[in-house]
Amino acid sequence: MARISVIGIGNVLEGDDALGPTVVRLFEAAYAVPDDVAIIDGGTPGLDLTAYMAELEALIVVDAMKLKGGAPGELKVLDKAGILNRGPIVALSPHEPGLRESILHAEFQEVAPPVVRLIGVVAGSIDFGCRLTAPVRAALPAAVEQVRAELTALGVPVTPRRPPLTADLWWEKPQHA
Repeated sequence: MARISVIGIGNVLEGDDALGPTVVRLFEAAYAVPDDVAIIDGGTPGLDLTAYMAELEALIVVDAMKLKGGAPGELKVLDKAGILNRGPIVALSPHEPGLRESILHAEFQEVAPPVVRLIGVVAGSIDFGCRLTAPVRAALPAAVEQVRAELTALGVPVTPRRPPLTADLWWEKPQHA
């Protein structure tokens, strides 16, 4: 049973929205974590995200963000209060209201993790296509490192894989007719 989960959310068919799944797969290829830490490509769960967070000690969500005034590729980290207390002007994620509402739903059910972190990268484009924009692609190493740092801060031993595995980013592979 997982006590901590890292979940990447996003639609891999919509440009920079693939950030979350890309980061968790890159992280999993580069690092090993104990069995009680789940690394999940969550796709686009919406309110189903509540099921992923129930009864955890900590949840780390990786997602593309829409942020007024934010530059594409800019990395942001928000805690649970920052997610729940945001003003109505800021849209954190293309999946809103899913993340915020899922946390509120879990709080109402008294199953929310005490620690929630959102590692977000400001999206440049959420248009149909299987490619990250250059600024978001350039932010991938920093986002992977932030996942490692968040887990380390939670006391999780994160071990580099030597050699690293190959991340399965199937959506970026050329399609042959």
